Amino acid sequence: MKYCRFQLNGGAQYGLVETVAGRDTVTRLLLTPPENSAGDLDDLPSKRMDHLSLEEARLLPSVQPSKIVCVGRNYREHAVELGNEVPAEPLIFLKPPSSLLASGGTILRPGIAAQVHHEGELGVVIGKTCRHIGATENVRPYILGYTCVNDVTARDLQKKDGQFTRGKGFDTFCPVGPVVSSELDPWAGVGVETRVNQELRQQGTTRDFIFPLDTILRFITQVMTLLPGDLIATGTPSGVGPLLAGDVVEVRVEGVGTLRNAVAEEGER
Repeated sequence: MKYCRFQLNGGAQYGLVETVAGRDTVTRLLLTPPENSAGDLDDLPSKRMDHLSLEEARLLPSVQPSKIVCVGRNYREHAVELGNEVPAEPLIFLKPPSSLLASGGTILRPGIAAQVHHEGELGVVIGKTCRHIGATENVRPYILGYTCVNDVTARDLQKKDGQFTRGKGFDTFCPVGPVVSSELDPWAGVGVETRVNQELRQQGTTRDFIFPLDTILRFITQVMTLLPGDLIATGTPSGVGPLLAGDVVEVRVEGVGTLRNAVAEEGER
C-alpha cells in the first residue's frame, strides 16, 4: 500500500495512491491517519474521491513525526569520503520537525551557510510505539512504511560546530515524500539514488548498510520511545555534494518514487 498527505479543499488529507494508466494516482481518501492504524494499513476506512494524479496533487510532507532520528555514516564509503572513521555503533542525531518540506517545495540556502549538501536516504516511518526492542524481537511490526528523505546539510557549519544540530536543522532541510509505501523490503536491498539537475550524484543500496534496520531500531529504542509517525533517516550513500540556487534535486527510493525539490537562496523564493 502507498499513501500520501496532500491539501484538498483547504485542509490536510491522507490519500491512497495506486497506479492508474501507468501513473501514480490518489484514488481514495483515508478517513483515519495511517499512523493511528497500529500498523494495520489494510483495514483503514476510506471513501471514494475524484482521481487525482500525484503530479497534480498539492503534496504535504508525508509524515507528521514527533521527532526525526537520523543515522550518520551508515554507508562505509560515505564515512570515508568525508574523512571520518567508520562508526563502531550507530551514530544518531535529531532533526527538528520544523525542517520538514514536501516534495515540490523549495529548499532554502541560509545566508550563513556556504556549503549546502544533499544526502539522499531511505526513511522509515514508525507505526507502533516501541521502547527497548529486545535482541531477538522482530522489528518489522513496528514499521508502518518507507519513504524518501533528503537530509540536507550545511556542511561548513556542521564541521565548524563539531556536532550536527545547526548544520542539519534549518527550515526546509528535511524534504520527505512523495508517498509512504509499505511494500519495500530493505533487508533484501532497496536502491537509493540522488540526482541534481538530472545528473546522477549518489547511488547505493540498503544491502550496504553498516547497521541494518534491526540494529538501528534496537539502538534508538534503548535511548528514546519511538511513537507512531516518527521518522528514521537511515544514512546516505557516498557522493554527497553541493546544492546551489537554481538546482533541482531528486531523491529516488526504489518502490517509493521520487522526491523532487528546487533550491533557492533564502529570501529569494
